[in-house]
Amino acid sequence: MGPVGTTSVSPPPPLLSDLLRESGGVAVIDGGLATELERHGADLNDPLWSAKCLLTSPHLIRSVHLDYLEAGADIIITASYQATIQGFMAKGFSQEESENLLRKSVAIACEARDVYYSRCIESSSDHITDGRILKHRPIIVAASVGSYGAYLADGSEYSGDYGDAMDLEFLKNFHRRRVKVLADSGPDLIAFETVPNKLEAEAFAQLLEEEDINIPAWMSFNSKNGVDVVSGDSLPDCVAIAQLCKKIVAVGINCTPPRFIRDLILSVKTVTTKPILIYPNSGESYDADKKEWVQNTGVSDTDFVSYVNKWCEVGASLVGGCCRTTPNTIRAIYKTLSSRSASPS
Repeated sequence: MGPVGTTSVSPPPPLLSDLLRESGGVAVIDGGLATELERHGADLNDPLWSAKCLLTSPHLIRSVHLDYLEAGADIIITASYQATIQGFMAKGFSQEESENLLRKSVAIACEARDVYYSRCIESSSDHITDGRILKHRPIIVAASVGSYGAYLADGSEYSGDYGDAMDLEFLKNFHRRRVKVLADSGPDLIAFETVPNKLEAEAFAQLLEEEDINIPAWMSFNSKNGVDVVSGDSLPDCVAIAQLCKKIVAVGINCTPPRFIRDLILSVKTVTTKPILIYPNSGESYDADKKEWVQNTGVSDTDFVSYVNKWCEVGASLVGGCCRTTPNTIRAIYKTLSSRSASPS
């Protein structure tokens, strides 16, 4: 697929249109979930990672969703990134119980949104109370679908290397029921996150059509060199798959160091007319062998947020954070975007 050039941006679906209009053209995605769950006391040393809390402490998930809403997030992402039917069944759960846990991830996020709206109504302030942003606005619940590599829990979502024997039909069948269950659970969209290679992008795009998924989706890729996706596949080739899929309404980058994002946005723009979303990680390095983030390798919230205006200037429409970002990061993004929209153009 060739460059789009000056083609006008494709209109997003009504809910996303409403959100972008009300937010001044750029909406805020939430931040890292696992880091915050651990800060609230959760033990995530498990192949299910943050999805473990669906079993052990759903109230913590709701609390984190609320923290992000009160920090200014317009979009909250469910705790289903590493939640798979296969992963739950390996823990001894039945098919039905596993599917109900997926549904639960969406229900918790929707409940957090309802609680937030109640707090907005109860608040007598003009949007901000004790640093909490209480502003009634469109809020989107995005059901997270992580890659096959996330299920493997071996760090391969950061390499995209699934072995030579991997094929399209295997990936479609792995994700098929999970995507259908999540889509039917009441979210506003499906978020295909941290997609590490072209093959999995094709699998997701085909599943949306084959299963007649009736809600929109976004697709975001990750990069470790600022040029290609982590597998080495061409980023424009991957984005072109999302561009051609009518059910995908936004495309972009997540879980990638902030320093790479501007150039990646410019690359994405060459092949899509859809809104571009970006939610980088803190810039810290992940050690897949030790299953931990390497300390002191990331950027501060101040440095992270200093990039935001540059990202918006080159075309980002949805901005947030991924691993190791916090409600403080999102609050700073919200304030930066609020100042930007209030400034004369």
